[in-house]
Amino acid sequence: MIGLAGAGVAGLAATGGALALSRAEQPRPEPVAGFGDAVEFYGVRQAGIVTPAQDRLHFVAFDVITGKKAELLAMLEAWTAAAARMTAGLDAGTIGAVGGIPEAPPDDTGEAIGLPPSGLTLTIGFGPGLFRDATGRDRFGIASKKPEALADLPHFPGDTIDPKISGGDICVQACAHDPQVAVHAVRNLARIGMGVVSVRWSQLGFGRTSSTSTGQVTARNLFGFKDGTANLKAEETQLLDEHLWVRDGDGPAWMTGGSYLVSRKVRMLVETWDRTPLGEQETIIGRTKGSGAPLTGKDEFDEPDFTVKKDDAPVIALDSHVRLAHHSQNQGARMLRRGYNYVDGSDGLGRLDAGLFFISYQRDPHRQFVPVQKALARTDALNEYIRHVSSGVFACPPGLLAADDHWGRVLLS
Repeated sequence: MIGLAGAGVAGLAATGGALALSRAEQPRPEPVAGFGDAVEFYGVRQAGIVTPAQDRLHFVAFDVITGKKAELLAMLEAWTAAAARMTAGLDAGTIGAVGGIPEAPPDDTGEAIGLPPSGLTLTIGFGPGLFRDATGRDRFGIASKKPEALADLPHFPGDTIDPKISGGDICVQACAHDPQVAVHAVRNLARIGMGVVSVRWSQLGFGRTSSTSTGQVTARNLFGFKDGTANLKAEETQLLDEHLWVRDGDGPAWMTGGSYLVSRKVRMLVETWDRTPLGEQETIIGRTKGSGAPLTGKDEFDEPDFTVKKDDAPVIALDSHVRLAHHSQNQGARMLRRGYNYVDGSDGLGRLDAGLFFISYQRDPHRQFVPVQKALARTDALNEYIRHVSSGVFACPPGLLAADDHWGRVLLS
């Protein structure tokens, strides 16, 4: 899953009904934030989806450990207030890290004192387990509100998924240009949620592996190749309307204007890859390593031509990653990718535990992500060098328009 081209399926536009928002009503794409800039928390869409991808990630999945809806709602309200403050560069609470009395714990952990907002965005999503737990119980009376698109992802050939680092009832994606700002945000949400939620798993990421704006250059993954060349961009509002945002009629009303997040942790066997000849690497990917151009082109953004042959064989191999992931080979499937590199130390056998934390957003993962991943899992030559070890799917509702609203209110009311 190193280079998925982005999400959607031919025919989605025809089946989705009227747009939730006309293009005239769409918020303008945000400029690429400077290191210290703040990103507006409130808006029609949640920040952190089409926001120009920041340099650092802290992704966390929580399990809800209370059975009381009132406690969950109160926590989400407190989370929202803290998120709005932290994305503005303020302490998580109104008292702050050092403003309280010595006899009481502070309402901010303090490691971001003196740091700018650093482009921090906090994006929330709700997992299938929030609607029915592992025993099938509808803890909060919302099972009827579960979107069909939020069904668990299927098992794909070659998957080695670890349940301990997969799934979750609620996810929060914290992106920032400073890793300490992102970690501070997640740490304080976990602190506020103590007794209501517990951390199921989390992932740090660095060096974004996709660009979500035309103002960004294409980044590289840990195999050294440019990643996400064909990604959807914030400026492509018509494509986003078709492939990214949930439309009125796609499912329950609380998701209209939102999007679905798929997470996949993909371990990359970098030591094996590093012993592979350059020409073979480029054949496996279907692009040149230097410029990122398809093997049938000269420039990175040249469209790959899958009909070109040399010596009666396709120039871009039938099992190359680019061919199998390209939307032209997947009934038009496109998605917006927002992944990050990761290194989690070593595996105890002298090898780096490193790879890609893949994140994609799409209108319906089962009509967009799933078909593309099935094609890749079956025949992608890259599979020799990667292992999928974690998986998750979450429903990310639309944004909040003002401070009198909070995360989860419409879903849980």
